Amino acid sequence: DRTERIICVSRHILNTFKTTHVFFSSVPDVEEILSEADVKLDGVRQKIGQIAEELRGEDLHQFHRAFTPGIQEYVEAVSFHHFIRHRTLISLEEINARLVFMRENKGEGEVAWTGPSVLTFQITPIDYLLGVADLTGELMRMCISSVGNGDIDTPFQLSGFLRQIHDGFSYIGNTGPYEVSKKLHTLRQSLGKVEDACYTLRVRGSEIPKHMLADVFSSRAATHVDPDEPMV
Repeated sequence: DRTERIICVSRHILNTFKTTHVFFSSVPDVEEILSEADVKLDGVRQKIGQIAEELRGEDLHQFHRAFTPGIQEYVEAVSFHHFIRHRTLISLEEINARLVFMRENKGEGEVAWTGPSVLTFQITPIDYLLGVADLTGELMRMCISSVGNGDIDTPFQLSGFLRQIHDGFSYIGNTGPYEVSKKLHTLRQSLGKVEDACYTLRVRGSEIPKHMLADVFSSRAATHVDPDEPMV
């Protein structure tokens, strides 16, 4: 069954990132880890190529629910990887440009091979937005990890970057798809936690020993209350 095969590939993509996730900021040789991540991402792209093969000549939207979890996870991972290396947000166009695959055409009868063909998979804007929204949670954890390594500058850089993403999502607001609107609340929470913790670093950073800053930062992030969240 085509749907089951697509779901299986999507789950494989999810499991790949769950079992190989690494906080890049917590290792001494970031470039080495990024190079290893390049290999893993190439492997995932080949899996996406399998989905593209299954969807050849089919209606993409008919099978969207089958592959969207894995695709969102891929967007989150490739966006995080891109941010670590370039400190910018990768665009949807850049992501889709890497999802072009060469496939051999099998002939029929006496013709055994008719030459290669180009197969593409185009991530939808919604899956891109949902993946980027999930990225913000990783960036929040990166803030805490950075402080633990004595890096006080990165949290403030990430705070500004998260603010830009939040402002972009705010333009969509409740006018976009329900899934995107729902993610906006989580995004706002991540931003609020990072900004609140950065404020603590700014005000009390000189008072607190460096080896204790990570604990203070984590505590502030964990206890931050979203002003838009209803009280119970």
